[in-house]
Formats: sequence, structure tokens, C-alpha cells
Amino acid sequence: MVPPLPPTHDAVLRRRGLHAAADRWGDMWSTGIADGEDHREHSVSEAAYRAWEVDRLRRHALDRGVPADVAGEVAVELDRAGKTLALELFPDVLDSLARLRGRGLRIVVCSNWFWDLDRAVTAAGLGGLVDSSVSSARAGVRKPHPLIYRAVLEACGTTPGRTLFVGDMWEPDVLGPLALGMRAAHLHRPDRAVEGTAPPLPRGAARITTLRTLTDPTP
Repeated sequence: MVPPLPPTHDAVLRRRGLHAAADRWGDMWSTGIADGEDHREHSVSEAAYRAWEVDRLRRHALDRGVPADVAGEVAVELDRAGKTLALELFPDVLDSLARLRGRGLRIVVCSNWFWDLDRAVTAAGLGGLVDSSVSSARAGVRKPHPLIYRAVLEACGTTPGRTLFVGDMWEPDVLGPLALGMRAAHLHRPDRAVEGTAPPLPRGAARITTLRTLTDPTP
């Protein structure tokens, strides 16, 4: 994610003059869906899922003192603001994925993301380099829930023992896949580390600093 960054919930609320609610709002990311959450009942369709996302924000707004007559429209604006993201590929992505595809490997993007992950993947320039995408919104569960990894395996048409899961988040991208029998590669970029000091590697996991390691172990 690169600038321009999405407006914060605090900024949206204060622009509307809802200063008391902004003071009580808390971390904007804490209003989202928790990692590991099972929300399959709301993922039956795009319309149902999007309505649930907005309603979560509406209920949070009401709880923080936003007047009932404007809570709905505030929730819609907050939902839209949180999804106004600019994405940019790391320099190693295109070449690495092209090499992996050239070896006949299937590549699936799995993310705790909104309903339109496939469109985000295409917009980022990866449309021709990945075979499929699995978003938590459509899967009905968020990493590290085991069902989202099963959806990945189904999309790949393979088994856990023949699958390598690569990602930069420790529990969602390393511990979760390992628990299902996959191998895992912890992508720990020194200048963009998600979480300080990297934890010790469990059995079945490796640590890489660039995707190029996947195709050239000694870059």
C-alpha cells in the first residue's frame, strides 16, 4: 500500500463535525473483521457481504455516539474510505512470478481482503501471472482459519504436502498453513518487516527476504 493512503476514520468523523464520536472511536483497524473470524453466513453473496460490512460500521458508529439519523451514511462513507487503496508491486514480484509460471507451477493469491480481490490483483498488474485468487470475503473466513487454506488448495487443485504458502504475516501466512500440512515461507523484507524481530522458524518453514529466492536460492 502506497500514498495516497486512505483517509482515517478519525478524519472522516471530524470532517463531519462528529468530534465526540471520533474521540471514542478507537483504532480504525479494530473495527474491521478479526483474523480467524468465521463469517460464512454473511458471505453468501456480494450484496450480503457488503451490506454486513457497512452494518458493522453503522452499529459501531451508533455505539460511539453518532446520531441515528446519520449513522447509516457515515458508515457508507467510512466503508468507502477504508477501501480507497493504492497498491504498488515490489520490484521482485513480476519476474519471480513469471519464472514460477514458466516452471509450470500454479499460483494463487490468498488474502484477508474485500470481495473484489480478483479485480485488485488485475489492477496491480498480476492478472496474467496468477491462476486464481481467494479472498476472505468470498471464502467466508479469514486467515488463519483453516477453511481459507482449504479453498486455496481447491483453487490450486493440489494437496497440502505439494503446496508452499508464502507471506509476510506470521500467524496468517506461516503458522496457519503449517497447521494444515503445507510448507511455508516467511517473507521478511528487512525494510518492510511487518513485525519487528522475526520469530524462530518452526519445522516446515523457511525465511526469505525476497521472492527471487523461490526461483534462485542464491541470488
